[in-house]
Amino acid sequence: MIRKAVPADIPQATAIYEAIFDHEAATTVYTNWLRGVYPTQETAQKALEAGTLYVGEDAGTVWGTVILNGIQPAEYADIPWMLAAEPENVAVIHTLCIRPACTGRGYARQLVAFCEKTARRQGKMILRLDTWEGNLPANRLYPSLGYRLAGSAPFFFQDCIQELLNCYEKAL
Repeated sequence: MIRKAVPADIPQATAIYEAIFDHEAATTVYTNWLRGVYPTQETAQKALEAGTLYVGEDAGTVWGTVILNGIQPAEYADIPWMLAAEPENVAVIHTLCIRPACTGRGYARQLVAFCEKTARRQGKMILRLDTWEGNLPANRLYPSLGYRLAGSAPFFFQDCIQELLNCYEKAL
């Protein structure tokens, strides 16, 4: 089940972020995030307060989280989007996370489908997102779900992470 997060979900959301950092420290880095910088408990808390944090849950265990809002980073202005829309008609996926112990079960696909359905219900026409160029799983996933690579641009994320992000879009 995927639902809007409640305050009791914040510890599990934070635990997912930490599990991703631990997993990447032991294996391969796919996120380019920085522990203690992004994502953090504060990231989840702010999204919860804004009503934009969603969780995937099974039998009381949160297996994934996602933030869905209309916030387009400033760097999006450098992307040659093919699908033009007024900002109020665009939804943006941020910080889609799957607990490492739960990967390979199609949960990321479920979260993306949920975001598409939710954005449509909100009257949005386009869904956009970005992911680090080194995030191979995400860069394979989004095209397989019908997302078009609109372009790449350098981002200065959280004022401390220099990275090249691939930006994707899909008409809803």
